[in-house]
Amino acid sequence: MRIHSKVLAITAALAIAPMAYAQDNNTANTPKRFSVVGGYAHMVPKSNPGSIAGQTADLDGNGAATLSGTWHANDNWAVELWGTPDKIKTDVNMAGGGRGEFKQQPIAVSGQYHFGQASQPIRPFVGLGYYESNIDAERFDSTNGNHVSLDTPKGPIATLGADFNITDRVFARADARYLKGNADAKVAGVPAGELNLDPWVVGVGVGARF
Repeated sequence: MRIHSKVLAITAALAIAPMAYAQDNNTANTPKRFSVVGGYAHMVPKSNPGSIAGQTADLDGNGAATLSGTWHANDNWAVELWGTPDKIKTDVNMAGGGRGEFKQQPIAVSGQYHFGQASQPIRPFVGLGYYESNIDAERFDSTNGNHVSLDTPKGPIATLGADFNITDRVFARADARYLKGNADAKVAGVPAGELNLDPWVVGVGVGARF
């Protein structure tokens, strides 16, 4: 399944209505049930993830912008849609000296629990959910010109983070996400190994509540 960046536009679209509503109903006692966070994160793939065509692969991750939208059922429980509007490039170093790269674009839905009260200065939170990551633009120089394809990794995602309240509406965020998933590799359509990607995605951002 191909996941396009347009999917992530849903997050921003969901924020438009709450923003308009908040402008007309801006009272101190109104619960803030939606939040949007924009930020930047760096992906760190697993060391020794596996092999492609009999060659051990080593992966180096890169960074990308992130975007999330969250609906808060109450002050503690929430549901988050998170992803990257752009694709994250992963560099591949093969044991035989060859090099390659591919790009991936994760999107995830998670349930979250935010500790403490909404008004406290620092609010840790944890989350657990499901993600899929579209992979494309695979390019390798050690497969004799044969096309290398990687399947879509999918599986559980776990999140640990904290929000740092600046005002009752604006906050800063730091988080780390662990994405558990494998990608089967094919060379010229023939199965040729598996990569246990299992990356950490560590990020910071700024958010607003509505």
